[in-house]
Amino acid sequence: MVNIAPSVDLTAAIGRLREERNAVILAHNYQVPEIQDIADFVGDSLGLAYKARETDAEVIAFCGVHFMAETAKIINPTKTVVLPDKDAGCSLEESCPADELEAFLNENEENNYFVVAYINCSARVKALSDVICTSGNAVKIVESVPADRKILFVPDQNLGSWVMEQTGRPMDLWEGACYVHVEFTRDSINAIKRDHPDAVVVAHPECTYAVRLLADEICSTEKMVHFCRQSEAKNIIVVTEAGMLHRLQKEAPNKNLIPGPTDNCRCAECRFMKMNTLDKLHDCLLNLTPSIELPEDIRKKAEAPILRMLELSK
Repeated sequence: MVNIAPSVDLTAAIGRLREERNAVILAHNYQVPEIQDIADFVGDSLGLAYKARETDAEVIAFCGVHFMAETAKIINPTKTVVLPDKDAGCSLEESCPADELEAFLNENEENNYFVVAYINCSARVKALSDVICTSGNAVKIVESVPADRKILFVPDQNLGSWVMEQTGRPMDLWEGACYVHVEFTRDSINAIKRDHPDAVVVAHPECTYAVRLLADEICSTEKMVHFCRQSEAKNIIVVTEAGMLHRLQKEAPNKNLIPGPTDNCRCAECRFMKMNTLDKLHDCLLNLTPSIELPEDIRKKAEAPILRMLELSK
């Protein structure tokens, strides 16, 4: 790995490499501010993957976590996809190993499960699924599943339970969760509400049921942008990973955005998302490593349920 001296202007160096490599820099909403500020696009994982396909870039530097870079590779197989830190994983992805899911489906073959997989999963889990969903379209996707099919929703049980509340559709839920979102508790959110009694609460559906009950709005990160812009409230408590507030403050500069606290800290940060740094972004553009590689058979199988989601979302 090649590192540059601290005195070098990293922003300028990354800009030169971006041009030399014909690269596009994508940053998830939960990335550190300095990465969001240098990125070509900031957003959620699926939206970013499609932004990459719309460009003529040959290299995709995906500043997020591993499953996100995999998704970009699934959709952009001819492009080089690099991730600044190869160890930037995801507790939600790890909660549903592909071999365990495959074994479960084989052991319960009589259920003929229709597998709805939240996009926060590995390429191999996607390859075992019938359709992919995001937090923004999960309700619509589940509503489209044939009524005579039994649904297995993986890997997030909190998102799955929220979808059941919205649709009335029974599902079997995989016991997975995002470690960040389950750190928000009823007590921690009630405490911040007492400090800001006039504030409204917007929460991500990966939060637990007890926290969702306290929210005025439950929505995906992208829909949080629209909510914060349009809400008449001046004070908004944002219950998701704290990196989201950097983008929200840009998108809704006239609002007082308050990070949702946990029982242990004033705001919740994902240790995996924060593994990416400007230094690592520079190095991955310079060396084109770590790169994302997928067996073509897995890539094709994983792409099919993503395309099915897009068709159902029209």
